[in-house]
Amino acid sequence: MLAAQRQERILEQLRRTGGVRVADLVESLAVSDMTVRRDLDALESRGALRKVHGGAVATARTEEPGFEAKSARHEDEKHAIARAVAGLVVPHSAVGLSAGTTTATVARYLVDVPGLTVVTNSLHVAEVFHRAARPDRTVALTGGFRTPSDALVGPLALASIRGLNLDTLVLGVHGMHERAGFTTPNLTEAETDRALVESTATLVVAADHSKWGTVGLSTIAPLERCDVLVTDSGIGAQARTALAERVGRLEIAEVRAGERRAGA
Repeated sequence: MLAAQRQERILEQLRRTGGVRVADLVESLAVSDMTVRRDLDALESRGALRKVHGGAVATARTEEPGFEAKSARHEDEKHAIARAVAGLVVPHSAVGLSAGTTTATVARYLVDVPGLTVVTNSLHVAEVFHRAARPDRTVALTGGFRTPSDALVGPLALASIRGLNLDTLVLGVHGMHERAGFTTPNLTEAETDRALVESTATLVVAADHSKWGTVGLSTIAPLERCDVLVTDSGIGAQARTALAERVGRLEIAEVRAGERRAGA
């Protein structure tokens, strides 16, 4: 087994259990103690885990890249997911969109859905709908303090959201994990997202395959709270099984590289 294959096996176990023991890895991978420790060193240097006595644990991320940095990642996957999510939104309904690059992409596919009332705490989502002005649509932007992902959070955002009754919420997340659920590294953004989740009848989570196994500092909601999870065809087989057992419905969007994108 190649080093990259061993390390992926180690990460997969971390995603399932949150921790690994060197002795167990030696047995399951059929390699030496030193080989396992070198693999753990390599994964720790990438920030994928934290070594502890006798093994390693998954790391909880507390740093969040800015919106522009995240926008360039997994673009084809985000567009595939956005197309699928747009097909779930009913015309003339009330829909919420949280902040994030994936939800901003979803907004580009929702601009032609008639009669929507849109609630968002994302400056980028609001701008997408503003540029595509339609007389049959209402867009409400919460107030609040701005985070690195250009989300509006804090008491003003919470006051705007509480008491709302949304038909559908499209939630973007920083990570998803069997134990930790849907997470974000930003504590105040997590609080705002939780308020959005509480306000909706149907929760749709839009997350590309790279989010699986990532654990942010704060949990937004458990996997079981999600009615529909839309991810892309890059998601691994074990992740598909774990998610299908926990979310209401798992939808896999097929990625077609290089195709024309909404608004392009």
